[in-house]
Amino acid sequence: MASQDWLEKDFYAVLGVSKDISDADLKKEYRKLARKYHPDANPGDTAAENKFKEISEAYSVLSDPKQRKEYDALRAMGGGARFTAGAGGQGGQGFEDLFGGLFGQGAGAPGGQRVRFQTGGQPGGAGAGYEDLFGGLFGQGAGGQGYRAAPQRGRDVEARAQLTFAQAVRGATVSLASPQGKRVKTKVPAGVRDGQKIKVRGKGERGQNGGPAGDLIVRVHVGTHPVFKRDGDDLRVELPVTFAEAALGATVQVPTYDGEPVKVKIRPGTPSGRVLRVKGKGVKAGRHTGDLLAEVQVVVPSKLDSTAKKALADLTAAIGDEDPRAELYAQAEEK
Repeated sequence: MASQDWLEKDFYAVLGVSKDISDADLKKEYRKLARKYHPDANPGDTAAENKFKEISEAYSVLSDPKQRKEYDALRAMGGGARFTAGAGGQGGQGFEDLFGGLFGQGAGAPGGQRVRFQTGGQPGGAGAGYEDLFGGLFGQGAGGQGYRAAPQRGRDVEARAQLTFAQAVRGATVSLASPQGKRVKTKVPAGVRDGQKIKVRGKGERGQNGGPAGDLIVRVHVGTHPVFKRDGDDLRVELPVTFAEAALGATVQVPTYDGEPVKVKIRPGTPSGRVLRVKGKGVKAGRHTGDLLAEVQVVVPSKLDSTAKKALADLTAAIGDEDPRAELYAQAEEK
């Protein structure tokens, strides 16, 4: 940013803060204003967009200790310094007084020694002028085009993308709002998980003084599915089986996310909660593909007729007095 820009802009006034505000309070005020004027919160509002750009520019300077110090010094000189050819105290402050203060000596320094400035001569020669001194102060030589601050990378900006379960599993292209109020399309890879962050390079805040732009960090939120649940790259599904299938064993079909059911074998005596794994039927993420985890849920009949009740009673008698809770009680008594 050129020095003339800094002289013309009151960054403290833009943010509505005092010059002695702390870094922590400055950050709080900036965040408050950024949320208020962000283009996402004010779609189509040009005034809000321009205000957001102003506060972002102001904060980028004041939040950097080095740039803030340079800005304060430059504003102080531009707002109060008077350059005259007379001696100090005669119609205003002279060059000697101004630079004497900068370098630790005034016009009345012991020994009467003064700093002398000439307006002619060649760079590096005996007649180097005050232009060269300004160049030394602000990082440029004679004949420069004004103060130039070091390039500064723009800040990263976070955005939120809401995806359906299918978009997260299969991948999708989403449209997001950039800090400049423009729409940015980015591709979300297949297999992305809820809460995962995706970096879109160069789509964050603009850099300062020719620096590169920051990145857009997209936090992904994934919706749910009525049947399948994500477990990393695996998919979980509850598999209902009848009492007879669990007790005697059976081969049943399990739905998969791609729509083609697969057959799994239920071993005799399979209890509720047992997980059957089907390889390669989970989520594909990059080079890895997860599995399908089918959790067996034994379904107890809700209605029994007299014939069924008698058969169940006969079964109970045939099995004997086996207590399914015996192990539970034994473990509970362990100290």
